[in-house]
Amino acid sequence: MKNPFPKEFYTKRTKPIASDVRTEYFRDQTKIIHSYPFRRLKHKTQVFYAPGNDHICTRIEHVLHVATIAATIGRGLNLSGAQWDLDTDMAYAIGLGHDLGHTPFGHEGEKELANRLGRPKAFLHEINSYRVVEHLANHGQGLNLTYAVKDGIICHNGEDFDAAGLKPSAVPNDLENIKDREYVPTTYEGCIVRISDRVAYLGRDIEDAVTAGFITGADIPAQVTQELGGTNTEIISALINDIIEHSRGRDTVGFSPRAHGLVQELGKFNYARIYYHEKLVKYRRHIRTIIRTLFDYFTELFEKHRTDFDAYAAMDLDVDRNFGRYVQQLRAIYEHEGYDAETIVTDYIAGMTDLFALDCMRQISIPSPLGFDRNQRPS
Repeated sequence: MKNPFPKEFYTKRTKPIASDVRTEYFRDQTKIIHSYPFRRLKHKTQVFYAPGNDHICTRIEHVLHVATIAATIGRGLNLSGAQWDLDTDMAYAIGLGHDLGHTPFGHEGEKELANRLGRPKAFLHEINSYRVVEHLANHGQGLNLTYAVKDGIICHNGEDFDAAGLKPSAVPNDLENIKDREYVPTTYEGCIVRISDRVAYLGRDIEDAVTAGFITGADIPAQVTQELGGTNTEIISALINDIIEHSRGRDTVGFSPRAHGLVQELGKFNYARIYYHEKLVKYRRHIRTIIRTLFDYFTELFEKHRTDFDAYAAMDLDVDRNFGRYVQQLRAIYEHEGYDAETIVTDYIAGMTDLFALDCMRQISIPSPLGFDRNQRPS
């Protein structure tokens, strides 16, 4: 199967660049990997907050899983003997970039940021990931990715458990005006990444939950273990093979009805036994406090000083100086947008790692010790 539009449509960039030895989508991969937002993913939560264990999945590992799963499905379909013509470099690039706009503290950070903005859908990480790659990254220059990769990023919606299969949108997506999750990608590769997102996290989250002692292997639904397996490796392998086999002769890409049912069952299990485990629920209260406190603090800070960058630079706390430098670096973007405090603070908090957010919270919550001279003795 082929995508609905000519290849030249998908390789368009916001700003033209000279070609080199790399393919267009391989260039996008390197642009993403070398970006600061990608580097920060290693310290952003996937599910388990501040795990204290190097082998628990973080956001950077998750995007690598999605990228490799998507590229594997694309390669498998290309080799299936059917009329598939998929670009695995494109799929891999979309997978690498799909969560570049994710908040600290996983989906709880995302939900709380949306709540603080006052509207449940006011912040969606897919839309923010597009904003990051198109406008905010590279000190406000953007990454200048291809249309196909940006389209796959903004439409990835890995929380869509209802769709068993997808095919590309028949009309081009106006990426700048997407504000919700009602869109599907304009490429099969983007559709594959959207499905791969589910494949990547369901089994991996089970593996980490077992390590954390939330569940045991015996708790996994029996039908799932019988048909898909009980380990992350087995679940991923079974679902990839199912997608390739079921999609081979169709114009949609996705799960067989049987596998889709198992994916839905596994998703319900994960939500009930992992994502809403009492220990994670307890952490959510702390996350809500952190996000709300930081949002109010930086909003007040900006409203007081706005673009007086000398004032920020003269402040005592690193947290204040860092915020001032951030606004100054992106002043061209924010000036164009009217220096909206809510937008600036949302962008800043969403870009934080868990560790940076916690450090900011410490600085504004715990006073620094008075700087007495240790060598001074009373007379």
